[in-house]
Amino acid sequence: MKERERVVVTGVLGLLLLTWLGFLVHRSPRFAGSGLGAAFGIAGAALMLIPLAYPIAKRVPFLRARVSMPSVLAVHIYAGILGPLLALIHTGHKFDSALGISLTAVMLLVVVNGFAVQYLLTYVRHEISDKLVLLQTARGDLDSAWGVLERSPALAASAPSADVTRIAGSVADLEYAVRTHELFKRWFSRSLTLHIVLSVLLYLLLALHIGSGIYFGLRWL
Repeated sequence: MKERERVVVTGVLGLLLLTWLGFLVHRSPRFAGSGLGAAFGIAGAALMLIPLAYPIAKRVPFLRARVSMPSVLAVHIYAGILGPLLALIHTGHKFDSALGISLTAVMLLVVVNGFAVQYLLTYVRHEISDKLVLLQTARGDLDSAWGVLERSPALAASAPSADVTRIAGSVADLEYAVRTHELFKRWFSRSLTLHIVLSVLLYLLLALHIGSGIYFGLRWL
């Protein structure tokens, strides 16, 4: 299920980015204000509000004890990526106002950043765990091979010596890989804080966008 979820979300993320780049070849200035465009906008905004359920359920003990957090997280992920997709369709690739451009940019950053937090951080953690196991095994093999040479110095120019050199190289490579993945882990861990900040900014911009739409819409009635 986890693998299928990752594949689906990666595919939708790719579609989202392609939809955004569609402004290079297509623009429909009147679509956002049309009935169909408004329907996409309302549906997108509604879906983008659903992800709020996850942080609320996570921080309220009463809710956390009574709901399935993995299920709530799955809804958080799917709604958090489908909402922006519908919102991009709603724009008709008309990016003329500062508010609209800012909202679109922050929305895309939230989605990409959320993908990094949810999937890339998990991947890096698994890679570190796997490589630490390999490193422990390699260090054990190195100690054994080195012990053979210490007990028989005459073998220094033979195969056991070559084994020590080869295993030592493997240990060095694994240690370097672990350090590199630890660096990525720290970076992606900071991305969680960034995700929260960007999400707050997204909802503020979304509220301003909806408010301006209602205000100017009512003026035309």
